[in-house]
Amino acid sequence: MAIQLTPAAFDRVRQFLAAEPDALGLRFGVQRTGCSGWGYAVDLARDARDGDRITELDGVRIYVDATSLSMVDGTTIDFVRRGLNHEFVFANPNAAAECGCGESFTTDADKAA
Repeated sequence: MAIQLTPAAFDRVRQFLAAEPDALGLRFGVQRTGCSGWGYAVDLARDARDGDRITELDGVRIYVDATSLSMVDGTTIDFVRRGLNHEFVFANPNAAAECGCGESFTTDADKAA
């Protein structure tokens, strides 16, 4: 599994983890949402689940469920400021298309279905 965090994303995730000492790491995956089909789900991992793939980057564990893995493998997660907003952004090589608002994406497998 190849999930990458930029330095800004590492800093933000470490802040979240420092505030929640019981958290195991970062949970990253997808869920059905939006007009294109898949949206990113980012949260703190509070438990390890059956089928999770776990990778560790500079002391930060990233948990990805088996269903999400093929859709997020290779993704780089960044944390950026846009005006007054701060948000995670994703460079996902598996995203074949995104909706106009950027909230959801499709993969080539979705297009074939």
